Amino acid sequence: MRPEDLAACRAALVVGSKSFATAARILPRRVRAPATALYAFCRVADDAVDTEADPKASVRRLRERLDAIYINKPINHPADRAFAAVVAEYEMPKELPGALIEGFEWDAEERRYDTLDALHAYCARVAGTVGAMMALLMGVRDGPRLARACDLGVAMQLTNIARDIGEDARNGRIYLPLDWMREAGIDPEAWQRNPSYSPALREITHRMLANADMLYARSEAGIAALPSDCRSSIRAAGRIYAEIGRMVRAEGFDPVTKRAIVPKSRKLMLL
Repeated sequence: MRPEDLAACRAALVVGSKSFATAARILPRRVRAPATALYAFCRVADDAVDTEADPKASVRRLRERLDAIYINKPINHPADRAFAAVVAEYEMPKELPGALIEGFEWDAEERRYDTLDALHAYCARVAGTVGAMMALLMGVRDGPRLARACDLGVAMQLTNIARDIGEDARNGRIYLPLDWMREAGIDPEAWQRNPSYSPALREITHRMLANADMLYARSEAGIAALPSDCRSSIRAAGRIYAEIGRMVRAEGFDPVTKRAIVPKSRKLMLL
């Protein structure tokens, strides 16, 4: 991996993924550089879909970029070159970043999810895959530990969804299980047009965070089985994201008029 590519990846993450940048400080040296390259590629891919005028065309280009990476002919971009080096060194199965891009495609299609299981399928693609790829960088190849790494990624994504309910609605997106909304007496279409906080939404937010907490707890067995030099950093990353959920609770489970933010000082305490 070129030093200048790694430096560019680090710089991108300081701006675009502050929670990862904080936790990465205590990753073991052997994992820090490839993890930075992995996260930078994921961030670049996510931003490409979110910011371009034609997200579906962006997804097609991402698949072309991934194909180029897997024949070791990445495009002239530091994140692609750095990730290509990681793919070659760690024999990263193409199915994992491929599933990540499939999740981005679902975003481009503005999919909604009728059930929690359907939402889990989305989260497994956009976040569980990242957990599994991180585990591979640490030397984990067995199914049970990779599954627990996926659990941690899904828990983090559910936490993000709970935090961003109001912001997502104002941007035209609903990630909440539609059956939960209807059971609570909330019409998804009407609510998206005028997102508001209510006791019903409070209960939905509580359910989302409770499900995330279950997955954080289930992931703990996988964290405990990681190589000893990796456990503390991954546990810290989980704590930082779980703290977002605690901040949402402290704000009365109101993600519409408030946004839970974990102060940098608190993140450092959780490391």
